[in-house]
Amino acid sequence: MKSITIKGSERESVGKKATKALRNAGKVPCVVYGGEKPLHFSADELSFRDLVYTPNAHTVVIELENGTKVDAIMQDIQFHPVTDKIIHVDFYQLFADKEVTMSIPVRLLGNSPGVKNGGRLLFRNRKLTVKALPANLVDFFDVDISSLKIGGNIKVESLKSDDYTLLHPDNTVIVQVKTSRNTVQEDEDEAEGEEGAEAPAEAAAE
Repeated sequence: MKSITIKGSERESVGKKATKALRNAGKVPCVVYGGEKPLHFSADELSFRDLVYTPNAHTVVIELENGTKVDAIMQDIQFHPVTDKIIHVDFYQLFADKEVTMSIPVRLLGNSPGVKNGGRLLFRNRKLTVKALPANLVDFFDVDISSLKIGGNIKVESLKSDDYTLLHPDNTVIVQVKTSRNTVQEDEDEAEGEEGAEAPAEAAAE
């Protein structure tokens, strides 16, 4: 998984007065958990731009002025309720031999023939949560929809691997194609069967 470097300074004081002074100076108070003791530091708010304002998932290398380097992932972030400025970030330290839980984005590949024939593509789960060793964390889950026809779906079970554990039931739908009023049947012999089966289900849903 790609990593982003955040440079900061260790915080000597974690009181409210010191925290307020940091924020007034454009700094974000942060803490890293998971090690022998919490590590408190601060970094420029702009340092978090590529980590926070992106749909992608990244690990983080925290580099402090005293030479300390820590591999971590972002666990939690707090924004100011009015200005939307970042006011606090929590990280969790990574260790090569210790599994970590993280949300990974899903990327769709190819073109669905079902959509080409008028079906509606429903992207049900754009991120999936996994538990894995840091070395086995992937940037994306690639899902090939080039064979996805009307009425078809792709479930979590298709992404199972020995490298990680997906924290979702196997039958969780990631993406599917449903019928629509503009559907062109892929097989004329199935015209009555597919549309007849889908219509009542959609009517019930409406």
